Amino acid sequence: MVTISLCMIVRNEEEVLARCLESVKDAADEIIIVDTGSSDRTKEIASKYTDKIFDFEWIDDFSAARNFAYEKAGMDYQMWLDADDVLPSDSLQKLIALKKSLASDIDIVTMKYITHFDANENPILVSTRERLTRRAKNYKWQEPVHECIPLIGNVFNSDIVIHHRQVYQETRSDRNINIYTALEASGKQLSPRQQYYFARELKDHGHWAKAVYYFEKFIYSEKGWIEDNIASCFNLAACYNALGDTSKILPVLFQSFNYDAPRAEILCEIGYYYKRLKDYKTALKWFRIAAGLGETDSLGFVLQSYHGYIPNIESCVCCSEMGDYESAKIYNEKASEYKPDSEAVSINRRFLLTK
Repeated sequence: MVTISLCMIVRNEEEVLARCLESVKDAADEIIIVDTGSSDRTKEIASKYTDKIFDFEWIDDFSAARNFAYEKAGMDYQMWLDADDVLPSDSLQKLIALKKSLASDIDIVTMKYITHFDANENPILVSTRERLTRRAKNYKWQEPVHECIPLIGNVFNSDIVIHHRQVYQETRSDRNINIYTALEASGKQLSPRQQYYFARELKDHGHWAKAVYYFEKFIYSEKGWIEDNIASCFNLAACYNALGDTSKILPVLFQSFNYDAPRAEILCEIGYYYKRLKDYKTALKWFRIAAGLGETDSLGFVLQSYHGYIPNIESCVCCSEMGDYESAKIYNEKASEYKPDSEAVSINRRFLLTK
């Protein structure tokens, strides 16, 4: 049976750290906590689970802190979690079982990562992340923010799922965008990955024009991961729409087809383009194509609602606008199969009862 060093970097996590450690402690053979400057009870809480607590001076570099934590590991595999992550009970049991069955030549184990949920606990955003790395391979974290370990070696994609349960914040954190802005100001050439994630941060903060600049720079560098190229096309369409530059929306969405098979979110955005023009017949065609795609095996960010729910709920709307209420009812009920407690489904039902 393999052993696991849980390696975490933390700062002012008194609200969530115990929840995280309780969820994973039965699978971890050692727990390593690296504190980057807490002023609350984080260290006190951590001390209830481990005596391996270290200080690391924060230098605006997540990879540096994670690599420091990994250097302290002594078990076969290193595992990372953020303090606001939770390992659900079924995933805990799968991880314990995996420790008993994992082949000795596996270098990296990936796990699904649900980072956002809706009000009814339906997954919104799902990605696949490296979670276990074989210590003997001496993997190093890369990038100062949105850090990663490249998937190099013998990789096993597990079905273990980790939940990200962030405590609600009234305002969006500026930490990541500030790190990228400082890198930009230093005159250092941003790597393609940095360009992509800087663009995402800019978009999330409403800096549409600058986001467009970095998304376009990333795409035309032709050095990006396929999944990030597709996501850039999707995000660029949103930026163009926000800027009123609608003539560029369809070309960039169609450009995503150059990288891989059409993705549900891209097809739905094409549907939304025609829906905004009130061309419901054309919009419906694209939503129906999206609805037929089913689940995806993508290792990138997966916007879960686009796989079933959104294309069906939007098909319902398009059919209603065209006066085809019977088809609208069918699509609305299909959407309810994905989100039974959807408020939109309930509103549509009440409306369609009158038709």
